[in-house]
Amino acid sequence: MLWSHRTRGAGGNGGSAALMEQPADLGADAMPAAAIPVVHPPAASYQLHFWVRYTLGEYLGFMWEHGGYLIRRRHVSWPMGPYMRVKSTLSAAMHFVLLRRGRRTYEFTIDQHGIVRTSDTGVSLIDWDDVSRIRTYSKGFMMVLKRGTLPIPFRCLNGSEVEAMKGIAAARAAGELQFRGTV
Repeated sequence: MLWSHRTRGAGGNGGSAALMEQPADLGADAMPAAAIPVVHPPAASYQLHFWVRYTLGEYLGFMWEHGGYLIRRRHVSWPMGPYMRVKSTLSAAMHFVLLRRGRRTYEFTIDQHGIVRTSDTGVSLIDWDDVSRIRTYSKGFMMVLKRGTLPIPFRCLNGSEVEAMKGIAAARAAGELQFRGTV
């Protein structure tokens, strides 16, 4: 048997007495609407839709820059820093080839609800809560997820989409990217 650990109200009926004691002459419209704060980041009105087919060189460029960022962030020094950067980039190259990422075309849709990535292997739904940060590198944007990364090359975006992604990245960095409950 499951037991409730709630404290009971004065009426003994679990605190629902306050709801039942409303005057009968008040209609449903007499209750004031509750104020719900809504945060609209700069790019909330955008829906980005694009396709990506990665090349090995482009993918390794992303991984090389991201590996350097992680090594600097963790203050790894000589000789382990360069060794780890080369090792992680070669590991990414091996995974790129083995998983045949160069042969797949990924379709991305980014909006206020999150990120949808579609390929021939299925659909990935990524909530904004899973995005730790968005980094800008020389080849494009890198979405750092709780588990993994998502590179987005500049060549797949037009000028307004790049600006929208910069707005999303700035909002994410400032902690303002909270799309839950927005319309």
